[in-house]
Amino acid sequence: MEQDKISAFRMQLKPGNEVEYKKRHDEIWPELAQLLKDAGIREYYIFLDEVTLALFAFQKLGSNDQTAGLASLPIMKKWWDYMADLMEVNADNSPQTVSCPEVFRL
Repeated sequence: MEQDKISAFRMQLKPGNEVEYKKRHDEIWPELAQLLKDAGIREYYIFLDEVTLALFAFQKLGSNDQTAGLASLPIMKKWWDYMADLMEVNADNSPQTVSCPEVFRL
């Protein structure tokens, strides 16, 4: 049986933005949610470490994984611009991410 392809990474929330970050994700734009699904993201979770404000993201990717192309799409860039005031970002407003390699699976 083939194992799910997964992606995990860490991002950093700026202090005082915990409630707004959750609110914006609770109200994710339907067209963005559909874009992520169409790119092959079957499941997507983001967890918050309330002490350090680190965000840990975990994605299960389907065999049709096309997530590498998301960064070039206008709706993705618009979302990054919308979220840039809440978190640590790169010059293009994409979130600063640190890859988290898998070390254990049960």
